[in-house]
Amino acid sequence: MIISAITIAYWLRLSASIPDGNWQLRWRKTLFLFLFPPLLIFMTVTAIVCMGTQGKMGGMYTGSFSYIIALIILGSFNILGLKQAFQGWKSVKSARQCPHIHLAGKPVRLLQTNALFAGQMGFWQPELVVSQGLLENLSPAHLESVLAHEQGHYLYRDTFWFFWLGWMRSCTAWLPKTEALWQELLMLRELRADSYAASQVDPLTLAESLLLVVSNQTLISEVCCAALGSSAVDRLEQRIDALLTPTEPTSEMQIQSWHLFLLAFLPLVTVIFHT
Repeated sequence: MIISAITIAYWLRLSASIPDGNWQLRWRKTLFLFLFPPLLIFMTVTAIVCMGTQGKMGGMYTGSFSYIIALIILGSFNILGLKQAFQGWKSVKSARQCPHIHLAGKPVRLLQTNALFAGQMGFWQPELVVSQGLLENLSPAHLESVLAHEQGHYLYRDTFWFFWLGWMRSCTAWLPKTEALWQELLMLRELRADSYAASQVDPLTLAESLLLVVSNQTLISEVCCAALGSSAVDRLEQRIDALLTPTEPTSEMQIQSWHLFLLAFLPLVTVIFHT
């Protein structure tokens, strides 16, 4: 079971390619390619641990060898999860040491740095953190567009969901194309927040804000953080093009349905046949 799960996961990643299309379609395809392989491995080792070392499976006696391997894999996943949680806790603790101010009628944290930074930091209920340099260098219109972008991150709960996706990234860094798919997800996260902001403010103003902030971005931990300039500078052109030439949602995105993720839970069905 372990060999089969790893083989399927490796083959799926090896044959994967970054999809084309608008960001909605790309999001669903990329998320499946990124998340399904680690989910399949996780469910397989969980099923083996649940079955234990006693009994039969398909008429064959089970032993402790695969059980120990499953425990090691599961333990490694948990250790990496705790490491991810600790890094996130440090980021949130650092953000909460910043003083509170009110901006556009909302409480935000002020980061004492001349670098241009704005980002949501936290878990399920993140706080907006902006830098002193951002307030001093951006016009009111540009600042409004930045706040609209960060509101998009808040509405989509990006800090929460990308915490778990980041955990999956660290657990399966050895699989092919993990980093490429992760960077694509980060890019699509920003495109999604840009799309929301463009519905609230002038897209051209937001594009100008991107040029200012991304070119002067500061280094902040990605864990539990969703910042305006978190995507790579060399992909800035793609974000600006998406703002200036928006595309309409397409029904083609239904090709990638959430029910495909249920296939990753099939290993748990084998527990029924363990006697």
